[in-house]
Amino acid sequence: MFSVYEVIKKKRDGAALSKEEIEFMISGFVKGDIPDYQISAFLMAIYFSDMTAEETTVLTECMVDSGDRVDLSGIKGFKVDKHSTGGVGDTTSLVLNPLVAACGGIVAKMTGRGLGHTGGTIDKLESIPGFSCSLPMEKFVENVNKIHIALIGQTAKLAPADKKIYALRDGTATVDSIPLIVGSIMSKKLAAGANGIVLDVKTGSGAFMETYEDAAKLAKAMVDVGELAGRRMVALVTSMEEPLGFAIGNAIEVKEAIATLNGHGPKDLEDLCVELGANMLIISGIAANIEDGKTRMKKAIADGSGLKKLKEMVEAQGGDPASIDNTDMLPRAKEEVAVASDRDGYVQKINALEVGLAANALGAGRAKQDDIVDPGVGIYLKKKVGDEVKKGEALAIFHYSDKVKFESAKKRFVAAYTIGSEKVPSPKFFYGKADKNGIVKM
Repeated sequence: MFSVYEVIKKKRDGAALSKEEIEFMISGFVKGDIPDYQISAFLMAIYFSDMTAEETTVLTECMVDSGDRVDLSGIKGFKVDKHSTGGVGDTTSLVLNPLVAACGGIVAKMTGRGLGHTGGTIDKLESIPGFSCSLPMEKFVENVNKIHIALIGQTAKLAPADKKIYALRDGTATVDSIPLIVGSIMSKKLAAGANGIVLDVKTGSGAFMETYEDAAKLAKAMVDVGELAGRRMVALVTSMEEPLGFAIGNAIEVKEAIATLNGHGPKDLEDLCVELGANMLIISGIAANIEDGKTRMKKAIADGSGLKKLKEMVEAQGGDPASIDNTDMLPRAKEEVAVASDRDGYVQKINALEVGLAANALGAGRAKQDDIVDPGVGIYLKKKVGDEVKKGEALAIFHYSDKVKFESAKKRFVAAYTIGSEKVPSPKFFYGKADKNGIVKM
């Protein structure tokens, strides 16, 4: 039998913990045998002394074992998943997953709702009339076997230890510990049952990890844990210095996803989906290399097979596929108004976090888990970093239904833009790529 005190002291002093010691701490906490104050001290010891990849893997697996593991054995073939660490206007899943499925990949994905400044894939998909992410597991498996794609909501039974631990991290200033972040993210990904995972780790003003160095460290740590747990892993470090694409909201992001699958979406969104998808096809054994993967992804856009796959998924999950061809069927806000620049110049910087919070202020997101989301509201950007703008010219179109919320969101949005006399280049987008061999800059 271990002593809680001795385990905390050992980690505090910088020593590596054994598998049995970590299991003792996490299982004891989940069962209620170890009180909050001791686990809080344990988390702080991890924060200051860090963990090895092996320790972090054990921690993650303990969190997985606290709940259910999704059994995907009924799905034939190599199951691949993608996870983003979150951002503003991150419509990626709605474009990427149908394209990968159209290329022969098998996408059995559990996804979540938005919280804070980041949008949730479920919220976006549920703006499609009739679409449901609440599928019985049998139907989920059936859909993936039939059309190679299904997206359902995460259940509370996946890694429940994470929820208990996160509540303590939030109150003890230990949220930004790499091993604890890895455990939180990867426990749910491992529990979801995919054979391979491609990660999109964001860096910049709208990301959890604002610097490349921190994002790269997180990317490599998650790859290491996934590989040690028997998964095939790749992580890309990509920019969230400004919102991805032009749309921030739910129904308007669905429209942007459809436009991208039709071949006329924003370049940054398409480039990201092609790059992520190519890596998903490589680890699935479908593409021989990155260029082959990109070629396949671009072909699925050009020949319309990605859009067709989105329609198949929508219909299979109770949605109206006609809304994909006629986007006027999607929810709309009561009002649309341009928010204009008050000066001539060039857009030099956009604080992505503040733009995301402005969209939330309109009702596009939630500050608390039980907040109600308005699917029709949002912000459609007309100017991004590097663009010239004239006084009185629109920076964005606001889709809103509440005048008071609009005024609050407008003030926040305008303050997020830095406009000056010097033209600046668009922000670098791809920063690095991590796999089992290490991390390289892109």
